[in-house]
Amino acid sequence: MARSLILALALVGIAGAALAGPEGTWLTEGGKSHVEIRLCGEEFCGAITWLREPHDEDGSVKLDKNNRDEALRSRTILGLKLLSGFAAHAEGPWEGGRIYNPENGKTYRSKLRLKDADTLRVSGCVLFFCETQVWTRVE
Repeated sequence: MARSLILALALVGIAGAALAGPEGTWLTEGGKSHVEIRLCGEEFCGAITWLREPHDEDGSVKLDKNNRDEALRSRTILGLKLLSGFAAHAEGPWEGGRIYNPENGKTYRSKLRLKDADTLRVSGCVLFFCETQVWTRVE
């Protein structure tokens, strides 16, 4: 009996720990892409792993054509690192990170906050003006 209780508590603790961070695959607001957030050393980072429309109108693979750095404009959007620099501590919010927007080629200060286990609030800020999107976990 005691062993079963200890095992059950351990499993609950493991499940709770898994839900405590932003790791996982997220559907971005508007359903345009999936972003996988994972641990990258001491930080959380995230990359685009799926695009609803991976090709331009001419059939070519979508590139990072709006990047301010001309040398980076030939990078594909699929696989592009979007999030970086979020300190990996147990509980959020996770602040001090950066989010890159390939639609305009700009990088913003960002924070991540779990609303619940399947809902992530992602904010990008310039000065004190912030815009927030709600991402949902992909199973």
